Amino acid sequence: MVNSSRITEFVLLGFPDHLSAQIAIFYIFLVLYTLTLTGNVLIIVATSFTTELHTPMYFFLSNLSFLEIFYTSVTIPKMLLNFLFKTNSISFMGCAVQMYLFIALGSTECSLLAVMAYDRYVAVCDPLHYVTVIDSPTCIVLACSSWISGFINSTIHTTQIFQHNFCSCNVISQFFCDIRPLLNLACGDTLPTELILFVIGGAYGFGSFVLTLVSYIHIISTILKIRSKEGQNKAFSTCTSHLIVVCLFYSTSFFTYYRRNSEDVTDQEKLTPVVYAVITPTLNPLIYTMRNKEFKNTLRKMIRGKQLKIFNQERNNKQFTMVQTN
Repeated sequence: MVNSSRITEFVLLGFPDHLSAQIAIFYIFLVLYTLTLTGNVLIIVATSFTTELHTPMYFFLSNLSFLEIFYTSVTIPKMLLNFLFKTNSISFMGCAVQMYLFIALGSTECSLLAVMAYDRYVAVCDPLHYVTVIDSPTCIVLACSSWISGFINSTIHTTQIFQHNFCSCNVISQFFCDIRPLLNLACGDTLPTELILFVIGGAYGFGSFVLTLVSYIHIISTILKIRSKEGQNKAFSTCTSHLIVVCLFYSTSFFTYYRRNSEDVTDQEKLTPVVYAVITPTLNPLIYTMRNKEFKNTLRKMIRGKQLKIFNQERNNKQFTMVQTN
C-alpha cells in the first residue's frame, strides 16, 4: 500500500440522514438479513440431513446458500451497527477486508451460477450420462474451482484498488466499500487501474455469464423438442428457479460495474447494489424452495418429524409426572 496511511478511516454515506428514514431502513435490512440467514440455513440443514437431497443439484445449492450467508454478513451487520451507534465510519483496513470479501464472494457466486447451469444442462440434454458426468469428484472439483477462482479474482481487484493514494475526501457514497466509490476517491490517474479491472473482471464475470447463457440456450432448445406438455413442464420446473436468480444477479451487477464511472452518484445508483447485495440473497431461498416440489416435501417431513418429536416428548413428560404423583 503506497502512502495510504493518509486516510485512517472512511465514511459510508449510502442512505439518507433523516432519523425516521434511518429507523425504517434499519428494520427493513434487519428483517431481510434475518430472512436470508433463516432461509439459507434451512436449505443447508435440509440438504445435509436428508438422503433424498444428496444429489449434485442440491450440493451446489447448499454451496450457494453457504456463500449467501457470508456474502450478506460482509456488509449488512456493519451497516446495522452504524445505524445503532449513529456512526458511518469504517477503518481503512476494515474497508479493505470488506471489499476483498465482498468481491471474492460475488465472484464465486458468478462461477457457482455457471456451474449450476452446466449441471442443469447435463441433466436435461444428456440425462442418460448424467450420473457419470456429474459424479461426486466432479462436483467437488467444480465447487472448489469456483471458490478458489473467486478469491483469486478478488485479490487482483483489491490489490489494484489499494495501491492508490487516498489523500483527500474519505466519504464513500455507498453503504459498503466497493470498487467504484473507492476509485472516485483515489488520487492521480486511475485509468490504467480501471482498464486492468475492466479486462480481468469483465473476462471473469462475462465469461461466467456466457457459459450460463450457452447452457440455457441448449437447455431451452432441448426442452422445446420434447413432444409432451407434461415433459416440457417438468423440464422447465427444474431450471426456472435458477434462471430467475441468474437474471436478478447479473442484470443489477452489470448495471453497477460496467457503466461509465462518475463521481456524481444518483439515488438510483445507490439503491442498485441493494438488489444484488441484499434483496437477491433474501429471495434465493424462496425462489428455489417455493418452485421445488421435492424440497417442499422434504420440509413438510422435517416439520412433521419435529412436531411428532415434541408431541412424544410432551406425552412422556406427562406420563412421568403421573407416575411421580401416584
